[in-house]
Amino acid sequence: MARVPAAAALHHVRKVPRLLVRHYRSRRSHPVIELVHQPHPYTRALSLVAVVLLGAWLGLLIVGNVRAPVGPMDTTMTLRPSLTGGTKINVSPLGALELRSHTAPLRLDVDVDQLDPVRSQALVDHPERLSGLQDEVADDVGAGTLDLAVRSCVAVVSGATALGLAVYRRPRRALAAGGLALTLLAACGATAFATWNPKSVLEPKFSGLLSSAPSVVGNARSIVSEFDVYQKELARLVTNVTKLYDVTSTLPAYAPDPSTIRVLHVSDIHLNPASWKIIASLVEQYKIDVVVDSGDTMDHGTAAENGFLDPAADVGAPYVWVRGNHDGRVTQRYLERMKNVHVLDDGRAVSVAGLRFAGVGDPQFTPDRSAKVGGDQSEVLAGARLASSLRDQEAAGTPVDIAVAHNPTAARETDGDVPLVLAGHVHHQEMEVMKYGTRLRIEGSTGGGGLRALEGDDPAPIETSILYLDRDTRRLQAWDEIKLGGLGLTTAEVSRHLPKENRP
Repeated sequence: MARVPAAAALHHVRKVPRLLVRHYRSRRSHPVIELVHQPHPYTRALSLVAVVLLGAWLGLLIVGNVRAPVGPMDTTMTLRPSLTGGTKINVSPLGALELRSHTAPLRLDVDVDQLDPVRSQALVDHPERLSGLQDEVADDVGAGTLDLAVRSCVAVVSGATALGLAVYRRPRRALAAGGLALTLLAACGATAFATWNPKSVLEPKFSGLLSSAPSVVGNARSIVSEFDVYQKELARLVTNVTKLYDVTSTLPAYAPDPSTIRVLHVSDIHLNPASWKIIASLVEQYKIDVVVDSGDTMDHGTAAENGFLDPAADVGAPYVWVRGNHDGRVTQRYLERMKNVHVLDDGRAVSVAGLRFAGVGDPQFTPDRSAKVGGDQSEVLAGARLASSLRDQEAAGTPVDIAVAHNPTAARETDGDVPLVLAGHVHHQEMEVMKYGTRLRIEGSTGGGGLRALEGDDPAPIETSILYLDRDTRRLQAWDEIKLGGLGLTTAEVSRHLPKENRP
């Protein structure tokens, strides 16, 4: 093997570092191309917009609402994404009003939560403040809207920034998402301001139970043209309802005799939401064993009104109900699904709170103008069916203690077949002993006639009764007639009555 000279080997070793340096310089001057797909600029822009919109929506959903007092009411104001914009005012449980107030991808929701009794009482105690109520409401709405705008800006920027940071994991991209969200919100606000339509209040869209409001309160244009009078009357109406609640919550307490069964008789509520407050107060203070509703709880008997019936399931006592001429079959089916409610119809009997009840629904449904009503003849036939069922129950050894019908004409057909029969329909209280010994109790309107009470000059009173029955004989011992002043009045009257056979 040939030997390499020492000088040549040393020269080769010295050349190695220079070769390595040239190699790495050549790699830097000719970079290696990696096969990694880069997203299209349009795709990146769309993904950023999607992150901004979703983050802004989540921010509004979580913290983008403001509780603001408006006059004597407590409200919650919220901004919501929308394709058409506008303003929606929710007045539970009556429904909602929609105003085409602006055109922008944001909608203003105003929920009327409750009536503040302190502010309402202040209006009652100082009537001179009514003259400035309109300005006060306008100032409250302005302050609430400003607060909502600031909170919405914070919610939108925070939501978009937080989601951008979670998605991109880069602070610069997250801040860009927050800035874009703020820009979009400002553009929406400018669009809403530019398209603001103050005349939208002249043509509101009613939904829910408020869909019948125009036929009740009159033309909206006349209300706006006479707004000075309207706002005073509206404020007075609101404050008087508050006073009515106060009256029912301070009725004198009653120490019930353990030997009695206490029945609260209500009728013809006609969609008055104050009635549920009154019923619950009476059930609690008088230790009511069972509530009997002789019908006309509704006004139109439509499915849209069914939500009004929900408090019946939680009034504090079992609820016995018969259908009135303003209650549809839809109403009856809705109540039949409630656990606390016992629906009576076609003479069916049930035992509740130590008493046996039987009843029949009203054969007529008067809100349906397409159907011809049967008049008194149909009521007589319905009462005859109920009387036949009562006789069958007596023959079977399970006699009925109280019969229930909506119309007194039907109730009179049970004379001699039951000790006590309850009815309503006529909107005033009566008590009589019929020819063959059956006592007929006709209840007034526990809803003060509902909205129709506003049609006359004098508001109809709110009436209900408490019946005291002996626990052993199940016969009437006494009854209390309770009469509360209707809208515009604040009187409360409770009178005790005894049957002749029980008078000392």
